[in-house]
Amino acid sequence: MLVVKAGGRTIVANASNIVRSVVRVSAKSPVVLVHGGGDVVTDYCRALGIEPKFVVSPQGIRSRYTDEKELEVYVMVMAGKINKSLVAEAVKHGGRAVGISGADGNVLVAERKKKIVVVDERGRKRVMDGGYTGQIREVNAELVRGLLAQGLIVVVAPIAVSAEGELLNVDGDQAAAYLARALGADELVLLTDVDGLILNGALVRRLTADEALSLLPSIGPGMNRKVMLAAESVKAGVGRAVICNGLADDPLALAEAEEGTVVVR
Repeated sequence: MLVVKAGGRTIVANASNIVRSVVRVSAKSPVVLVHGGGDVVTDYCRALGIEPKFVVSPQGIRSRYTDEKELEVYVMVMAGKINKSLVAEAVKHGGRAVGISGADGNVLVAERKKKIVVVDERGRKRVMDGGYTGQIREVNAELVRGLLAQGLIVVVAPIAVSAEGELLNVDGDQAAAYLARALGADELVLLTDVDGLILNGALVRRLTADEALSLLPSIGPGMNRKVMLAAESVKAGVGRAVICNGLADDPLALAEAEEGTVVVR
């Protein structure tokens, strides 16, 4: 079983090739595709007169701040336009797919972040309301397993539900990693817009999970999260994790050939 996360930039630039690659692999192994799409959400927010907000954590990670108005757009675009477009793309390439969000069937249950610490434009830390962003606390994979058993590719939008019934924006990489662990996946593939982890100008091709975690302080924002989730997933039982380029003609062929950064036990 394979869990694939395709980041928003790769989806916008290369959706057809990514889905074709997923359909090819699905002929021999069950596949779950978790997608991003933040840039598309931003475009729709602005079209509706809602200016997107972004915050920077003390660790230097820039992320979307989801207030109530933006949550409405986020859900519509992620679970609607992007998710169903990817399902249609699978049909185009001869596959059978079903699109869900993590809220469906309580697949992803998250806790709303009540408060977050951010760094303002002057470099000062301050505490603000957490908005409608969540931290995944529980994965109920029965629905996904049932759909995979029917030979379907499962396309998942990174939306979770809280115990109080709130829809929440959750990190797509985290959603994919947690699903891979819950499903006991053989492989987690994180498709991004670079070839993998680049250190000192060179691609790091292979790391053990412990080696990957030890490198985190030297890895820049964005990629450090992917490396951390890859390593933690492998330590939690996923067979291996690969971070590779989602802009290729056949991105999963790169993963199969270990043309990227491979994290193993």
